[in-house]
Amino acid sequence: MASRHAPAQVKVNRAPVLTLWAAVVAERLGFDRDEALTMGRVVAGLNAYAKGKSLGLFKPVPEEVRRERERLREGVEMHVDLLHRAVPVTVTPEGLRALSKGKPIAPASVQRYLQGKFGDALGAVEQAMQKLAASIDPDELARSAYSLYEAFRPEVPAGVRGWGAAGVLDLQRIRTAAG
Repeated sequence: MASRHAPAQVKVNRAPVLTLWAAVVAERLGFDRDEALTMGRVVAGLNAYAKGKSLGLFKPVPEEVRRERERLREGVEMHVDLLHRAVPVTVTPEGLRALSKGKPIAPASVQRYLQGKFGDALGAVEQAMQKLAASIDPDELARSAYSLYEAFRPEVPAGVRGWGAAGVLDLQRIRTAAG
């Protein structure tokens, strides 16, 4: 999906980068695209808070994703450990959806958010992230996804705090990590 002139860098804040990376990781771990998008959005939201302790987390690997999906009933809530965050999810008629304020997130709203933040660069950024995720064994990716994000996330200008600060996302750092 990358254009012939894929950007080398994208100016963007960290929240959409984390949202997209968490969604890419979730897909690599066995969730479908819509499920992954909603989880990515919640990971970015939860990242703004202290990690805290969570009990009874489901640690996703492809086989466990399949088994848990078969076990769950519509309306039942569980937590998925994604990038070291306890993501609340529930089964809906459309599949698993992450919850925000107790309500399932619409995948299309997350896709619009990402498109708005990355613009024409979305395809190139997502392709670089997918290549990185595919280059790592799913069990290892589940363990190391957040540290990988820390290695390529945008640098925030000195003295600027919070999610609102835009920085430069260097796609070459992501591509290099993929080998």
